[in-house]
Amino acid sequence: MSGPVTAAPNPAEKPQTAAAAATGQGQGEQFFLLLAIFIGVFSGLAVVCFRIFIEFCRMELLGSSLSSSFPRILLAPALTGIAVAALVMFAFPRTRGSGVNQTKAALYIYDGYIPFRTAIGKFICSGLAIGSGQSLGPEDPSLQIGASIASMIGRKLKLNRERLRLIAPIGAAAGLAAAFNAPISAVLFVIEEVIGRWTAGILGAVVLSAVSSVVVSRYFLGSEPLFRIPPVEFIQPRELIAYAVLGIVGALASVVFSKAIEIFRPRMKAMPRWTQLLQPAIAGLIIGAIGLAGRPEVMGAGYEFMDQALHDQFAWEIMGILAGLKILSTVLSFVSGTPGGMFAPTLFIGGMLGGAVGGVERLFFPSLTGSVGTYVLVGMGVLFAAFLRVPMTSVFMVLEVSGNYSIIVPVILANTLAYLISRNLQPVGIFDLLSRQDGLDLPSMEEQREERVRRVEDAMRAVDVPVVSSQQTIERAIALADEQNASELLVDDPPFGWSSVSTSALEELARAGKAQTTIAHILPEARMPQIYPDNRLEVALKHIAHWPFLPVIHRANPRQLVGLISLRDVISTFVE
Repeated sequence: MSGPVTAAPNPAEKPQTAAAAATGQGQGEQFFLLLAIFIGVFSGLAVVCFRIFIEFCRMELLGSSLSSSFPRILLAPALTGIAVAALVMFAFPRTRGSGVNQTKAALYIYDGYIPFRTAIGKFICSGLAIGSGQSLGPEDPSLQIGASIASMIGRKLKLNRERLRLIAPIGAAAGLAAAFNAPISAVLFVIEEVIGRWTAGILGAVVLSAVSSVVVSRYFLGSEPLFRIPPVEFIQPRELIAYAVLGIVGALASVVFSKAIEIFRPRMKAMPRWTQLLQPAIAGLIIGAIGLAGRPEVMGAGYEFMDQALHDQFAWEIMGILAGLKILSTVLSFVSGTPGGMFAPTLFIGGMLGGAVGGVERLFFPSLTGSVGTYVLVGMGVLFAAFLRVPMTSVFMVLEVSGNYSIIVPVILANTLAYLISRNLQPVGIFDLLSRQDGLDLPSMEEQREERVRRVEDAMRAVDVPVVSSQQTIERAIALADEQNASELLVDDPPFGWSSVSTSALEELARAGKAQTTIAHILPEARMPQIYPDNRLEVALKHIAHWPFLPVIHRANPRQLVGLISLRDVISTFVE
């Protein structure tokens, strides 16, 4: 007889055990959710201090005016670049890069471990770099600062390995939400790019940490969003052509951006070690020269200039030039090893491209009266989708920042086009590219999204064993098995479900004088689990080791067999 034949568990004991397990699990979840709030509070405080430090550095190094004078505009980023490079090389080597891949590495490689020293180094080095005019942003460093704080708290509380792994992304969401002042976008980005999966517990913890950090940030810095969004609207369906063009232009710009980093970053890292002390200084000198030549907008994060673009304060030609110069300056800063983030430059480039496309449309088609600010806003999401490869985050980011769902159609159209075109022209996303250049074999969230999900229907076979009713006698079942030369029979035992029995077990019972006994009397108490064609294969794999095969049944009719699946069928599916 096949299938497990064991003594039935004590009914009085089973509910107590399950209740105890549920209580323990609930207490653990409650503590973890409470801990996420505290992580959000501490991360929010750290990001508030970080933003104040950046502004202090900018005031001290570049002056209080938007356009710094010579020679400060040249010397500040160059000399600060030397100081930052020295700190990175000799004191904080883990602070290179944006911080997103380092947080992913903590989750997938280092069991959630991020040294707190990294948070200190990221705070100082990124603050000095961005404040001095390097073309980088504070969001990615804030993400890593939050992750590092969460990792330290988890270690102090001696959390188990699984909790410690997940706590870094929870801190990352808190840091990003506080820096971006957008909790929904932060939650989506961390789930879409860092974790790649979510459960109710993970989602709850990430949301609580993001919300609590934003509350802290708004308490100290005010509730104003990053940008003063003007009235935006989608007026005429004919405008969709221009938004489609924006999606194409954004995709091409993102490919140029990615290719430049792909080519120059490994070359800069391969140069003699002493040159790495000068690379940020040279990048800062070039960026300062661009600012001195009349385009200081490319220096730093550039939020105030994105705000001006939203309010139509730049000509479309200027916005196109600024987008190109921002790509150049950001590539210089990033490939030189200067710590800082890619979020703000991406928004800047996308916004300026959107404004340029909107300005051209207004020039050639004056009858279309849509605002340039709408194109700037949609452009921000376009480059976010194409360059950072987070299509869902890009859509919700635009909607969250604008608070206006009337532009949902152009946002989805432009972002989708940009994402699909960039994927075809540049198959490897920027975060995957950076991790491979650094020798880290991190999972690609984009590749995982594209992986084919194998289901039971892909592995199941036709019903090729005799099916008998549980009310059949053992003698009749043996005869049926002999007719079809079967070693196993599938037993339909309504209303209890399906089971299986081996021919050898039936023959042994027949020899013992039980030939006229019905099969129902000799079936094991455990019945086969219900497996459906749309179930993932791992659902079948949980149970398949205990049975020679499993029946695949129709969802609308539990008595209707669709097929059978066995361990051999599953293996054959994966080795095809």
